[in-house]
Amino acid sequence: QAPDEAWEPISCGDGAKGPRLYHWAALELPTVAEFDYQGEVPVRRRWALARRSLSKPKELAYFLAYAPRETVVADLVRIAGMRWQIEECFQAAKNECGLDQYEVRRYIGWYRHITLAMLAHAYLAVMAADAAAKG
Repeated sequence: QAPDEAWEPISCGDGAKGPRLYHWAALELPTVAEFDYQGEVPVRRRWALARRSLSKPKELAYFLAYAPRETVVADLVRIAGMRWQIEECFQAAKNECGLDQYEVRRYIGWYRHITLAMLAHAYLAVMAADAAAKG
């Protein structure tokens, strides 16, 4: 239901075939006093983003965003475009470091496992990048 002037063409990053350009519409949502304020000062904003394909305008995707007040829509779009990279990172951490292999009963045990698995994954990523840079 967004009017035509609400849609703006923005790239959400480079893909295999160049910039991934979509039409984006952003709507700032009302703030929540318990979460968005520090004292009397608002420090965060909530957004609803809609992404529309240029070639197939009926195909829509929606995102909810929560960001510092100074964040602009272009930054939200760029971060939304990183979704697949983030999911690939989590899948690699599950496969290589056992991110999903926990059997814990308390939060502290889960937190320690996740932290160690992510640290191991970060170490492996740095070592792989270093090896690739050296040839």
